[in-house]
Amino acid sequence: MREDMRQFERKPYSETIACSVGVLDVNEKKTLNLKARAIDISDGGIGIQTDYPLAPGHTLWFHGIENKTGVVRWYTKLNDSYRIGIQMVPQKTVVSREIESPQNVLFATRERDQYTAMLDAAVDRFNKELEAIEKRCADPGESGESILGAIKGVGDEVLSVCARVERGLEDKEVIRGARVRFFEKTDPILSKSYLIRRSRTWPQGYQGDYKTLETIYKNTPHSSGIGYYLDLISLNAPLAEGVRNRIKKLSEILRRELLERQKPSILNIACGSCRELMGIAPEIINSKARITCIDTDNDALAFAQDRLSYVGVIEQVELRKYNALRMFDDEMNLIEFGPQDIIYSVGLFDYLPDDFLIKLLRALYNLLNPKGKLIAAFKDASRYRSHDYHWICDWDGFLQRTESDFMRILSQAGLPDSSLSVTREDTGIIVFYTAVK
Repeated sequence: MREDMRQFERKPYSETIACSVGVLDVNEKKTLNLKARAIDISDGGIGIQTDYPLAPGHTLWFHGIENKTGVVRWYTKLNDSYRIGIQMVPQKTVVSREIESPQNVLFATRERDQYTAMLDAAVDRFNKELEAIEKRCADPGESGESILGAIKGVGDEVLSVCARVERGLEDKEVIRGARVRFFEKTDPILSKSYLIRRSRTWPQGYQGDYKTLETIYKNTPHSSGIGYYLDLISLNAPLAEGVRNRIKKLSEILRRELLERQKPSILNIACGSCRELMGIAPEIINSKARITCIDTDNDALAFAQDRLSYVGVIEQVELRKYNALRMFDDEMNLIEFGPQDIIYSVGLFDYLPDDFLIKLLRALYNLLNPKGKLIAAFKDASRYRSHDYHWICDWDGFLQRTESDFMRILSQAGLPDSSLSVTREDTGIIVFYTAVK
C-alpha cells in the first residue's frame, strides 16, 4: 500500500515478536508458531519481517500483544526473507453480515487460509506439470497438437482453482495479493512467452498498449520452446480472436460511412496504431476525409504516422498527443477539435469507470454534427473467461461489463435508444454501438 493511502501513521518499532498462523498440511489444519521482527506499527497495522512466506489472507495471532489478531494484506520478497504488512483486527470485528460470533470469525479466517493453501498447492502442481511439458518440447517425436493440449489442460485446471479462490475469498485486496503471489511463483516459466511476459510487465507503462495489440493483430508467436506454445494459446484465445475481428469490423463500418460522405471530419479517440485505417486508404482519399487521431503514447503516434505514410493518407490525418479524459467540457471540445461527423473509439471505453464513461460519452455525442455518428465498442464479459487475463496475465484494467451494463451507461449518457444500432463481430465478444445524432 502506498504511503499516501494509509489511514494511520506508521512509526518505527523494532522488536522480536511471537505469533501463530493456521496452515493446511496434507489436508489437515495445523498451527505454526513463528518468530518475526517488527519493523513499524500504527493504530491499524504492523509491519513485520519473517522467513516464512505468509500470503495475503493468512490470519496471525500475536502473543504478548493483548487482544491482537491480524490479517496479511500484502508481502514483498526480500533476499532471504519476507516483508509483510498486517492489518490489525479487533476481536469483535464483524467479518460479514452473517458472521458475528468469535467462533464464526475463527471459522471464516481458517476458511480463508484453506483457500490460500489450496491455491498454493494448485500452483505448485501447475509449475511441475509445465516443467515436464517443457522437456517434451525438446523431443522431436512430440507433436505440437499434443503439447498444446497438455498445456491447455493444466491451464484450465489451475484457472478453475483460481476461480474458486475468487468466489471464496471475496475480499478484493486479499484476491489481489493472492494474484501477486501467483505471478511470482509462475513467472519463471510463464515469462518464457513473449505475450504473457509483456502483458504482465507492460513496458509501455499502461495496459493494452499498441505493441501488445499489434502482436495480437499479427497473430504470430514470438517465442521459442514452451514459450512458443504459450504464445500460441494466448493468440488463439476467444478474446484475442475477438480483438482481431474488432479491427476488421471497425474498418467495415468506417468504409461504409466514407462511401456515403464527402469531406467528413472524423475523430479517433485513443487511436493506438490506427490499424483500422490501413486497409481503407482508397476510401479515405476519395472521400477527402479529415481524420484527427489522438493518443497519449508518443510511440503509438510515431508508429501510426509511419504506417499511414506508407499507405498514402498521412496528409489527411492529424496525429495529436492528447488525453481523452480531458474531453468533458463541450466548449473546450469545440475549441480543440470542432464539430465532428464521426467519432469512434475501440478499447478505451472498457477501461473507464461508469461515472467517467458516462460523462465522456455525453460530451462526445454533443460534439457531433447533425446526423453525425458516435461509434463505441465494448467487450461483453459474458462471452469470455476473465481469469485468463487476471491470473495468467496482469491485465485487469478493462472492466467486466455485460450488455445490460452497456445499455444502462448509454442511456445515462443521454444517447436516445431510438438513435442506437448494435452489431457484433463474428465471435460475439465485441459489441459495437452506433448512435446517430
